[in-house]
Amino acid sequence: MLSRKVKLRIAVLTFFLIVAAALVVFVLRSLEENVVYFFSPTEVNNKENISFNKTIRIGGLVKKNSINKKNNSITKSLSLLRTSGFINEKDKFKIIVKKNVPVFSGFGGGSSNAAALVKFFAKKRKISRKTMDYFSKILGSDFRLFFYPPQLFQRNLFKITKFKKKYNFYFILVYPFLRSSTKNIYGQFRNYKTIKNRNNYQANSKLKMIQNMKFEENSLEKIVVLKYPVIKKILNELKLIKNCQFSRITGSGSACFGLFLTQRSADLGLSKIKKKFPKFWCVIGKTI
Repeated sequence: MLSRKVKLRIAVLTFFLIVAAALVVFVLRSLEENVVYFFSPTEVNNKENISFNKTIRIGGLVKKNSINKKNNSITKSLSLLRTSGFINEKDKFKIIVKKNVPVFSGFGGGSSNAAALVKFFAKKRKISRKTMDYFSKILGSDFRLFFYPPQLFQRNLFKITKFKKKYNFYFILVYPFLRSSTKNIYGQFRNYKTIKNRNNYQANSKLKMIQNMKFEENSLEKIVVLKYPVIKKILNELKLIKNCQFSRITGSGSACFGLFLTQRSADLGLSKIKKKFPKFWCVIGKTI
């Protein structure tokens, strides 16, 4: 029969073994939670033994000369400025772009970058209508908007009308990090709707103007929603927010917005949207 002293030693040893085993299990689980799995784009596309509940990183070799560093709004702008005589052909510049809005969101970030650059180098030199049309063809149809007062209506690719009054509107902007290609969306576009009464955007009353806009639509929205069903969910959630006048996508998407008449309404709505879509880019914007 074991003595009391031996029993005590066995009990203590058993206790430490249990604690050690618990620590090993805890460490292993912690390591598993912090493990980052590496996969190639092909593996991700084929979903080969990938658990998307884990943290993963995607990497692989880049084919030589597959990245075109010249195909962006900054390099295009500099090229146009050189060929148009605004800057010297031999001058070199280092330009750092600080992006405050997501890329490929439909907010006109690339066009605004180009416009800021052209304004800086053109300075007080007048840009002719012919030059503006040519630049807009290369840099985007909304490029010319940044050379006019903030509040205006673009009737077509070449004609812009200024608002008679300045209106204050607030927007909840939601970007789901989906790259919606403008070229691809327009490639699927077949039927378009013309704006019957373009004077709707010159209404003397803010409420009248909002009422008119409610009956308009973004003709590309159906195509974008069909391709990205989550867009429909975002638009519906925006509509459900109290005092939201209407919700739409920006151009060809994939960003969405809801329009509000007061900042308080937009602020309250933003907190609800962030809870619904915690992984999306959600902010408040306003007219200037």
